[in-house]
Amino acid sequence: MSEELVIFFKALADSNRLKIVGLLAEKSYSVEELAELLQLKPSTVSHHLSRLSEAGLVKARSESYYNVYHLDQSVLDEKARTMFSQGELSNVAAEVDADAYDKKVIRDYTRKDGSLKTLPAQRKKLEAILRYIAKAFEPDKRYSEKQVNEILKRYHDDTATLRRELVGFDLMQREGGGGEYWRV
Repeated sequence: MSEELVIFFKALADSNRLKIVGLLAEKSYSVEELAELLQLKPSTVSHHLSRLSEAGLVKARSESYYNVYHLDQSVLDEKARTMFSQGELSNVAAEVDADAYDKKVIRDYTRKDGSLKTLPAQRKKLEAILRYIAKAFEPDKRYSEKQVNEILKRYHDDTATLRRELVGFDLMQREGGGGEYWRV
């Protein structure tokens, strides 16, 4: 479906094609009529109509010696309904690596051994680093503060800040002061 979206948007990505769609929304026209209205050559209008037709927006019917074009409103309505549904838009983005930003931040802030060069000052980058660190903790397993510190020490000496931020970003929870910690 993403290829269909590209064709659809390319068809509408030209001001003259948008004008043609607007005119055809009002009534049917021949190539010659559209050319005169838009002050374009008939061959240019034919090219635009073929792009709109490829996207399924325009249909033609023969009348005498001419092809008369009209907007297929039902196709436009259907495309708008299906293409812009939450599921369809999510499918288009499915090919994108959702973790690309995190991977870049991790590469920038870690050494070869996985430890941190420094803690990021920006919240968004810090959150990416904290997601990276949180993976060191098993889900549904409880850890003492000492165990948490031992694991965090592999990443950075400031274990208190890491602990506090992991809890603050809801990546871990804790019970009481110095009690148990667990990954959310």
